[in-house]
This record gives sequence, C-alpha cells and structure tokens, in this order.
Amino acid sequence: MPKSTGSRYTEEFKAEAVQLARSSPERSIRQLAYELGIADQTLRNWIRQAQIDRGEREGLTTKEREELRRLRKENKILREEREILKKAAVSSSQRKKGPGERLSAHRGGEGYSLCS
Repeated sequence: MPKSTGSRYTEEFKAEAVQLARSSPERSIRQLAYELGIADQTLRNWIRQAQIDRGEREGLTTKEREELRRLRKENKILREEREILKKAAVSSSQRKKGPGERLSAHRGGEGYSLCS
C-alpha cells in the first residue's frame, strides 16, 4: 500500500510526478501538471522539495520538516499540560488553606503574606 502524506497524493505519486518532470525538460511544468490533474504550483513545490532532499538546494529536508512538525506538536501538548498542572496546583493550595490561614509568598514560609 502506498504511503500517504496526509494530503490527497501519495508519496509514490509525488515521486513519479517529479521524475516525469525531470525526464521531460521539453514539457513545461504547467503542461505536466495539467496532464497529471494537479495545480502547477503543487508540482513546482514537489520538485523544489525533491531538490532539497537530494541536496541540490538549500532548505529543510522532508525528514527535517516531519521532525519539526512532530516537535512543535509535542511542545504544544507539553505547554497545555503545564497550564493544566499550574491551575490544579493553585486550586489544590486554595482548598488546603482555610479562611484566616496565611499563604506565604516564599517557599520557606518566610516573607510577605498573600492573605491577611
């Protein structure tokens, strides 16, 4: 089964389209894209990414892009988890302190009081 990229086109289709463009310099990108049923800019993007992956052009490789996407997603989840834990810690500390008890602004119990 061909590997899907999460888009409408498989990696196999993209690779074949790029190879066709490389092996048919007499045909324009626009003409090839029309024949393949895709937008010409889509084909240009695939060709550019293939050049990057082969080291012929500067930019992030496909693997680097995938890793960056994965790390950004992981980072977003970690930020959300941190916010949830912060809220839970505040809520938990407010329940533990009864009315009239003092909540210290410093870890050691010294310093300014947050409640009167």
